[in-house]
Amino acid sequence: MSQHHGSPSASVAKQGAPQRAPSTADAPYARRPAARTVGRPGGRLDRLDAAVHGWLVAYSIPMLRLSLGAVFLGFGVLKLFPGVSPAQDLVEMTSMILTFGLVPGSVALAAVGALECAIGLCLITGRGMRLAIYLLAIQMIGILSPAILLSHRLFSGPHHAPTLEGQYVLKDVILAAAALVLAATLRGGRLIRARRAPGRDLPR
Repeated sequence: MSQHHGSPSASVAKQGAPQRAPSTADAPYARRPAARTVGRPGGRLDRLDAAVHGWLVAYSIPMLRLSLGAVFLGFGVLKLFPGVSPAQDLVEMTSMILTFGLVPGSVALAAVGALECAIGLCLITGRGMRLAIYLLAIQMIGILSPAILLSHRLFSGPHHAPTLEGQYVLKDVILAAAALVLAATLRGGRLIRARRAPGRDLPR
């Protein structure tokens, strides 16, 4: 009894058939080289973002110190000349309330101006920073106190909206926040640039 092993010609044809190179259609999950795009890590936009971030880490705190010092120096110089500062009346009224009328308004205005000039010079030169921060803490009490002592004057707009003087006082909250940032650098606090793992998205 014989067994059928298939046709010899079919076996030869199967062995001698040319092998076709595999295409991407045959292997849809084959690894393909990733094209480098602008938005991916290592792209041009990512390198630009890293360069800008490095510059901000290095220079944003000094720029904050210089700008804050320039603001205080400028406002302080105006208060040294009666009738020049737009905040003169507000400063004099606040000082009269805080000192129970013991200090004349003109004297208080000159003292506040000298204090702001001293703070500004310390911040601009970077010398006496600890003294500048302590003086800033005292100054901020005087700057923000009108919001409580003279609230009827600062919020007398329609529907108790802040007046121009009220907005002048409220924007000083930004100066207080900037002073806190500078105070954090007194004992060596600084910005650092953390390394980001490749392929990890930036925080939003």
